[in-house]
Amino acid sequence: MRIVRILAPNPSVYTLEGTNSWVVGDGPTIVIDPGPDNRSHLDELERAAAPVAHVLITHHHEDHAEGAGAFAERVGAPLHAWQWEGAERIKDGARFSAGGAELLAIHAPGHSADHVAFHAPDDSALFTGDTVVGRGTTFIDPPDGDLARYLATLERLLALAPRTIYPGHGPVVLDAKGKLREYLLHRAEREREVVEALAAAPRTAEDLVAAIYAAYPPDVRPLAARLVTAHLMKLEAEGRAAKNGRGADATWTLLEPRSCARCGRPVKGRGNYCGSCLLTMLQEGHAPPAPAEEGSAPAES
Repeated sequence: MRIVRILAPNPSVYTLEGTNSWVVGDGPTIVIDPGPDNRSHLDELERAAAPVAHVLITHHHEDHAEGAGAFAERVGAPLHAWQWEGAERIKDGARFSAGGAELLAIHAPGHSADHVAFHAPDDSALFTGDTVVGRGTTFIDPPDGDLARYLATLERLLALAPRTIYPGHGPVVLDAKGKLREYLLHRAEREREVVEALAAAPRTAEDLVAAIYAAYPPDVRPLAARLVTAHLMKLEAEGRAAKNGRGADATWTLLEPRSCARCGRPVKGRGNYCGSCLLTMLQEGHAPPAPAEEGSAPAES
């Protein structure tokens, strides 16, 4: 399968050397992530790709999608995305074939809610957008970014047993399974650090960043704060942490995990019931019993 990278001229701390636009197949081709709306880049991409059968977007961030509409129009090809104005909606499992290549769309939320990866099963290849990058780790920025969904996505991609990753930024990854395991282990280690810091005392997100990222340059602290917040929100959803207050001064407290007294799912905060069961009980007209005071004996049934 022919694969050509056209590197967009948009290097930055977020994009590494720039956005990778991928040309897949030959006569016609499939183009993944046309990138920014930069005329010289789109000209080069058209020269490498024409004729084009499909234009695909991994997610809506401008460094991947800003030039997609203009590029699809100039090459006369349909534009496909999970969510993008003017694009045909991609569904999980959709197939795109052209020029000796076949790609399977994999909904891959986590970095963003609309993220899609593309799997070439015959070549054991994955086009991962920002879910996996060629160097370093991926940024998770809530609320559009969701760490729990991201980890589930990594597990799903690992189950495909890919050999090669063609990322949205950085070099090609030749040990795809090793890279996916590395990402999972890295996030597990960060979570362990957050939990250990909270076990000592309630902390703000800024306190956690200062403790965990002490060896990093100060200019990465704002990004690190968003990543730490993603971990805290995951712990909160699992009933393992609670937020007290609002804004930057809010503190987070470690909790013992609790299970819903009705369905057994994790409970967020200090309640006895999960949100779904509370809503169901209210709709059914059954008021949930008040939580027992700390140290009190449960009422007899």
